[in-house]
Amino acid sequence: MRFKRKKTSDEVPVQTSSERVSRSSLLDLDSFVPSSGSLSVYEALRESVPIIDAAITKTVRLTGGYEVHCKSPEADNALQSFIRSVPVGGNGEGLYAFMDTYFNQLLTFGTAVGEMVVQGGKLTGLYNAPLRNIELHRSADGFGCEVWTGTPVRKPVRYPELLLVSALNPVPGKLGGTSLLHGLPFVSSVLLKIYNAVGCNWDRVGNVRFAVTYKPSSDAADRAYAKERAVQVAKQWSEAMQSGNKVKDFVTVGDVSIKVIGAESPIPDSDIPVRQMLEQIVAKTGIPPFMLGLSWSSTERMSAQQADVLTSELESYRRLLTPVIAKICRTFLRLIGFCDEPVVEWEDITLQDEVELARARLYDAQAKQILNKKEETA
Repeated sequence: MRFKRKKTSDEVPVQTSSERVSRSSLLDLDSFVPSSGSLSVYEALRESVPIIDAAITKTVRLTGGYEVHCKSPEADNALQSFIRSVPVGGNGEGLYAFMDTYFNQLLTFGTAVGEMVVQGGKLTGLYNAPLRNIELHRSADGFGCEVWTGTPVRKPVRYPELLLVSALNPVPGKLGGTSLLHGLPFVSSVLLKIYNAVGCNWDRVGNVRFAVTYKPSSDAADRAYAKERAVQVAKQWSEAMQSGNKVKDFVTVGDVSIKVIGAESPIPDSDIPVRQMLEQIVAKTGIPPFMLGLSWSSTERMSAQQADVLTSELESYRRLLTPVIAKICRTFLRLIGFCDEPVVEWEDITLQDEVELARARLYDAQAKQILNKKEETA
């Protein structure tokens, strides 16, 4: 069924594109208060701790693909073309590109905001809004959510129905969500301090420095020329060290001792504290360690259980993303004159899940067959 679209002359530009300048610094990690939810801190975490960035990227990819269909063949063809070719943010194309960035923002900051760009009465693009450009406010009815933007004075957007807002694990009474990285700034700051200390120690011990000591004898002449001989020893030692790839011996006369600075104090073992910090990070992200390149001891049964837990996590993320995908497709269909309801169908997460389901169905069928035989013989 198709209905006539009401023509409108209003052109709706992107409402959340005015950017506010903000600085991000890794030093924010030391002064971070867990309840503040600073955006710059979460950005710094992904930039400074590679395993966190890898965990979020893998989560986005592991969530899997999806297909959207509707009953009418004509509407379905138009919808598929829109999903493949809709412009995203001026530098991307396709609904998948928009949703990947949207989901990435949702995991990193706990809140994701997007916008459907309508021009000429048609949905012509999608835009991922930077969270620094917007503010979330409670509606006058005490229940809804309003998006405010603009500089220098903030006010509600003109067309809120074109916005897409999602919150991850929201705290009751708050509009914004909770970042997947919530609780990791302190642990990550400790991890970074360990890494920084290891780097400094290797600068000091790995790049060997020598202590050359000249001790004059009790002879009066030797003591009289001690300064000149020390300068000469220093000069010859410096030339020997700066000889590059050439082998050059250092020859001296008298009581001269050469020691490596710091050789008596070995570099502290960082394996245990680093692993303790990484265990906290991996537990928070929900990604099995072997998928992040961590060769920790793990049995086959433990790996299977970790995969099952990850599957349940991905299913919960899909439940958050499905309404967003459906709203975008529904808006597109309504604006071109179709009233079909889009249906989002997610792909199976892994082939292993299908094998387990098939095995369960086989066991169920075998059990029913055995019961039927017993009833027949009884």
